[in-house]
Amino acid sequence: MRRDYLLLSGLALLFFLPYLGAVHLFDWDEINFAECAREMIMTGDWMRPQIDFEPFWEKPPLFFWMQGLGMQLFGVNELAARLPNAICGLATILTVYHIGSRLHDRLLGWIWALAWLGSILPHLYFKSGIIDPWFNFFTFVGLYGFIEFRWRFFTHTEGMSFWVKYRHLIVGGSVLGLAILTKGPTAFLIASMVIALYWARYRFKGKGYFKHYVFWAVHAGLAALIWFGVEAMMHGTWFMEEFLKYQVRLFSTHDSGHSGFLAYHFVVLLIGCFPISIFALPNLWGDKQSEDEMLESDTLAACKQSDFGTWMQLLLWVVLILFTVVQTKILHYSSLAYFPLSYLGAVTLWRAIRWKRYHKVIGFALPVIGLLLGTAVLLLPWFGQHVDMIKPLFQQDAFAMANLEANVNWQLWQGLPGLILIIASLAGAFFWFKKQAWKTAQITLLGGTLFTALTMLFIVPDIEAYSQRSAIEFYESKCGENCFVKPVNFKSYAHLFYTCKQNPGKDCTIDDYPSLAHGNPGKSVFFVAKINNLGELPNLPDCHELYRKNGFVFFERKVK
Repeated sequence: MRRDYLLLSGLALLFFLPYLGAVHLFDWDEINFAECAREMIMTGDWMRPQIDFEPFWEKPPLFFWMQGLGMQLFGVNELAARLPNAICGLATILTVYHIGSRLHDRLLGWIWALAWLGSILPHLYFKSGIIDPWFNFFTFVGLYGFIEFRWRFFTHTEGMSFWVKYRHLIVGGSVLGLAILTKGPTAFLIASMVIALYWARYRFKGKGYFKHYVFWAVHAGLAALIWFGVEAMMHGTWFMEEFLKYQVRLFSTHDSGHSGFLAYHFVVLLIGCFPISIFALPNLWGDKQSEDEMLESDTLAACKQSDFGTWMQLLLWVVLILFTVVQTKILHYSSLAYFPLSYLGAVTLWRAIRWKRYHKVIGFALPVIGLLLGTAVLLLPWFGQHVDMIKPLFQQDAFAMANLEANVNWQLWQGLPGLILIIASLAGAFFWFKKQAWKTAQITLLGGTLFTALTMLFIVPDIEAYSQRSAIEFYESKCGENCFVKPVNFKSYAHLFYTCKQNPGKDCTIDDYPSLAHGNPGKSVFFVAKINNLGELPNLPDCHELYRKNGFVFFERKVK
């Protein structure tokens, strides 16, 4: 077992650590969070998150503390901003292996762990600088603490100390409190809904169930008070009130301009978690444990396996339904579902290997989704070399048309990740129909791992060249220069992080647009706008255009 942990640790470090700083942080979320951490370091105020040196009440500070620690160790850069999630990837893989191997056996532990490496979005998020990987990890571990306690509660507990008897509830609740400190009360809402639905499934029966839930919830609240309570004591309730208003707004409106169709998150999980999402399809509801499995396992282990499957199905559907109802549609909102989805997919592979239980839908769905994704990446470099062929698709969007003018030197070999995914998907389906599930698991998960890692290495840097690089390079050129830099008519955090903006002190309105455009700011001002929304910039007194590049227009207003 120790050897397994070492091997998995090596794989996690091999795929999650390299090239973390190879690409600029992406607007909005990555740069937003990294800027919060940078401003914590600059101001020395680690209690209250800030953006542009003004209160930022959208998120609690735990993830920013992690990033801030990384920046103090490695400098203010992309590596430090993304390092916490690489560490989260290591923790996640070891945790699911531990749970899976104890609940089933080493094979299930390995498949579940490798599913995180071999599935696209789960792998990709551990190389990002967004909050969700740690939020999801804490939420899952917190819920698992409750599940593990309930299993142990029905075994022999006489003579145990209070800590030994209740440690899973205490630790689970406290870890859930860390999830609240990472992203907010959504963690408690989701976990509580799952616990309530599980209880309702058994007609609200279960010795001590509600009492145990309250005990667990109290410890979650106590852990959350590490920051929420101290913040209220230090600064009053205003910050907390704004934070809660923002959470409500996310549920009720298309906040931040993010909206989507009703089945948005279903599609995101099916395609984004390929290939493990395909293997999960037969296990999305109901108890699929066969009599053969029950007979070949000891009774308690078999009951735990079946029960854990129920918990994971409930977690998956709670996340899916909740964020389908929520008006704001963002890709990573449903990422907590990666835990149950990867487990249910791993169980399908495990049962196929152990008991030759095969589902035809998998053999048909694997090559369809694999060909779709693989072909898109395979052909991307060719379209990059023949960009004029796709320009007619964007004729109504002047900014997108200008983005496509970026000087990107595409090579056809950059489509290699797509070819790997196509081959892995076709081979996986072939061996599935041949009833060789272990070969299917090896080929598809290895293919998914290489596809995601090489796409991040070969494709993402060139995509960034189209989307934002010209603006960020301009911001970087102004780092350390005594000037103002202001985006106009579009939302961005990039100018704050990449110009290394200094603390303006008490007067945070000094660089508001009206003052910079019409007042006397005392030093040169640089404006950045998108080509399709220049506003009044071309007609401002003492303001002239410097140049245009890939959809962005750069202006300078010199102060006399």
